[in-house]
Amino acid sequence: MSTPWLTKDQLTAWLKLQALVELLPGVLETQLRRDSNLTHYEYLVLAMLSEAPDRTLRMSDLARRTNATLPRLSHVVKRLEGRGLVERSASSEDGRATNTRLTEQGWRTLEAAAPGHVRQVRSAVIDALSPEQVDQLDQIADAILQRIDPDRRVYPMLPG
Repeated sequence: MSTPWLTKDQLTAWLKLQALVELLPGVLETQLRRDSNLTHYEYLVLAMLSEAPDRTLRMSDLARRTNATLPRLSHVVKRLEGRGLVERSASSEDGRATNTRLTEQGWRTLEAAAPGHVRQVRSAVIDALSPEQVDQLDQIADAILQRIDPDRRVYPMLPG
């Protein structure tokens, strides 16, 4: 079977997407570390917990929503727990499972971090685009996510 190589235009678009995927996390991370003493992944963990019922998720569900392995997530949750931002406990439904809950201090930390993070997202991404381009970005992201995350493991709460 022959490989359908990328056209020049497809290659250019792919390389730009690749650059975006590589550069954007650093831009977001720099602002969060500077202003909130959080990594981008720590912020994501807190944000996912904030959107869950009772601000609580099973570690396995939190790992899926943050696209992390359980060992990576456990390490980060332990660090956040040491800072008083989250609490872990055995699940009342399944004693083998562990729940992670956003504490009040974690909620306050997220509330304080969110405005700067949103300003950075607007500055780096949203404000660079016209309203039509934002709609196109939404459609493009949805089309790609349907291919690489068809079961909506990472962001199950997104409208479909």
